[in-house]
Amino acid sequence: MRRVNKWYLMLGAALLSTSVGLYFIHYLIFRDAQHILSFLLEDIAFVPLQVLLITFIIEELLNEREKRSTISRLNMVVGAFFNEIGISLLAKLPAFDDSRERVAPHLQVSGHWSNQQFIKARQFVSRHDFKVNSKRGDMEDLQAFLSHRKTFLLRLLENPTLTEYESFTDMLLAVFHLSDELSRRERTDDLPIEDYHHLSVDIERAYRALIFEWLRYMNHLKRDYPYLFSLAVRTNPFDPDASVIIKGSYK
Repeated sequence: MRRVNKWYLMLGAALLSTSVGLYFIHYLIFRDAQHILSFLLEDIAFVPLQVLLITFIIEELLNEREKRSTISRLNMVVGAFFNEIGISLLAKLPAFDDSRERVAPHLQVSGHWSNQQFIKARQFVSRHDFKVNSKRGDMEDLQAFLSHRKTFLLRLLENPTLTEYESFTDMLLAVFHLSDELSRRERTDDLPIEDYHHLSVDIERAYRALIFEWLRYMNHLKRDYPYLFSLAVRTNPFDPDASVIIKGSYK
């Protein structure tokens, strides 16, 4: 740090000396101190305006451009997650939910959904009392599914871009924790009732966060990538009639 500060001081001194030297040469040639002083005051008067332009306008534009670039990279990571794990997991977890018949109608995303409908769906997910029962679904299948994708989850968690997306990171941690809980059990078919209750809480945490982020991702696709949104609607894990085969205009 001291070396850096010394380098800055030397550079500042060199630039200042160069400026003074050039002004002195100008004076020796034209012998007009008033002209030099006039231009010097004009330059100094422009400094606040220059600071305004660079700091508050140009820098803000650059920050906005960087923000858009970061969001674009984030959405690519989110898309990779849902293509690799998320959609399949959303198809498996409802089997553990006794209230899935009440949840599904609120998640029938169609091509006609507005931003307000996505907001209402996320509000429903946030408030809904999921009735998750770890004994109801196939935990052995869930255990194997998450175990085979643990490396992928780790790579996502290590991605520095995700530090800008706290809710998605929290969802990844919930899914990873569920994977870790299941992988540390040799069997899932003969556990104490307290353990089944604990796993129910872990499944519900991951399930709720996963649906919430899926809705956010679907809204992003509808707004920015209609062709990807079309496929996502036709493969909606909450739509029992969903089919990748196009039989007409998608819903």
